[in-house]
Amino acid sequence: MADNSMRLQKYLAECGVASRRKSEELIEQGKVKVNGRVAQIGDKINPKKDDITVSGKKVVKSRQYTYIILHKPRGFITTMSDEMGRKCVAELIKDVNARVYPVGRLDRDSEGMLLMTNDGEFANAMTHPTKHVPKTYRVTVRPSITDEQITALTTGIMLEGRKTAPAEVRVLTREEGRVVIEIVLYEGRNRQIRKMCESLGLEVARLKRTAIGTIKLGMLPQGKWRELTEDEVHKLMSNTSINRKKYR
Repeated sequence: MADNSMRLQKYLAECGVASRRKSEELIEQGKVKVNGRVAQIGDKINPKKDDITVSGKKVVKSRQYTYIILHKPRGFITTMSDEMGRKCVAELIKDVNARVYPVGRLDRDSEGMLLMTNDGEFANAMTHPTKHVPKTYRVTVRPSITDEQITALTTGIMLEGRKTAPAEVRVLTREEGRVVIEIVLYEGRNRQIRKMCESLGLEVARLKRTAIGTIKLGMLPQGKWRELTEDEVHKLMSNTSINRKKYR
């Protein structure tokens, strides 16, 4: 007999509730129940038999996947709700006709391209450290930058006991008191660019993500969103080892 069991957080992600990591947080907070019992991290469920609820609402697996690009402005946090009352990206996508969640993060002071979806496998492929999906940033630093600092950013910097992966760095413009550089990262640690620059004595005045993989933010206005095309979803997935039929 086939084993239809699966990890609870994986099922929640596939249903578009939240990413796997955020789903684990919901479980830890006691907001998830399986057949009326408060779930625990590590629980497995049978989607065909078990009744799963989040904050009292029954979870139903989505039959239709949605993928969007949001141009996140500064001042918004990358979450769907905030207990402290801060502005969050959920406010910017109220007219999306699907329950989507952020893929990865941009910190409150950063802006630019943010992917959102209700496809858990897509989200995992975009954020998993083994996939190495390139992310491009336009970064304004002060007061200037030396060749040695560029080399350090390119070859890797020790952060919290672990060296960052090699990055691509090039200078876009130089002005008095500031330099604009482009950085392409192949990993996604928390506030990585800010920490890398800080370790070199550089002040980050502005940080904007302009592309993920080959998909660019383009002229999408701040605070606005658009749907990814099927071709764009395919191109993003082609950066990973996953090649499921639904992405072909």
